[in-house]
Amino acid sequence: MKAIKKLTAVLLIGIVTMPVMAQKTMDDMQYLTINENVTTVITASEPVRFVDISTAKVVGDQPINNTIRLKPKEGMEVNHDGDVLAVVTVVTERYRTQYALIYTSRMNEAVTEKTIALDERVPYHNPAVSMSTEDMTRYARQIWSSPARFRNVSTKMHRMTMRLNNIYSVGEYFFIDFSVDNRTDIRFDIDQLRVKLSDKKTSKATTAQTLELTPELVLDPTQSFRYGYRNVIVLKKMTFPNDKILTIELSERQISGRTIYLNVEYEDVLSADSFNKAILMEQ
Repeated sequence: MKAIKKLTAVLLIGIVTMPVMAQKTMDDMQYLTINENVTTVITASEPVRFVDISTAKVVGDQPINNTIRLKPKEGMEVNHDGDVLAVVTVVTERYRTQYALIYTSRMNEAVTEKTIALDERVPYHNPAVSMSTEDMTRYARQIWSSPARFRNVSTKMHRMTMRLNNIYSVGEYFFIDFSVDNRTDIRFDIDQLRVKLSDKKTSKATTAQTLELTPELVLDPTQSFRYGYRNVIVLKKMTFPNDKILTIELSERQISGRTIYLNVEYEDVLSADSFNKAILMEQ
């Protein structure tokens, strides 16, 4: 009986102390020393979705999707060495981390570059992210290297052929695989890759309704090709009526300014295969 009471007491102590152990204080945070004459750059391993700087003493921006820049705000009251100016919270697609920003008057002590380390990442389920960029890229690469399943969806212009290779459905996304064959000796320098949803037919009396779509991912950032080009774009899943058409348009930089486009019918979208490795192995 005494043993049971002792075990119950231990369990209760464990339950009471668990939330306390899960808490974090300033003493548990990684410190970054900053100076008003030095830009501190923090780099994440994946796209940053949210940044919070706890006070107005520090300013920052996000020049690219996985990088933020920080610097003490000029014109504020005099700062002293060791002052905690702010706490910065960085939230990515799958983890979050926090740093206490400590002021130093000595430029040579300021952190210029910081990569978020593995042991500084707290796993985080971001409700705004149903698929990480890393997973999306992995799927797109597998699809890019898979055999073409569509043979009859193509457009010929300017001695070039643009064709649809595959459409796959993965979770909340469509993966559209297309390619361009250039049968000229003129290199094609890409100006824009655009995706549009527009009316199939428009009369002179009506205004064409065109909706520009922004891909969630464009696998290959190549800006130029000589003979062959292949890419995979990822779009959020959508439905559209039969009087609409999905257009992928590739335009060239001036002076030549060639443009080629591919129209994808709703029936083709409906025939998208669910992604799995067995499909990719089919010939």
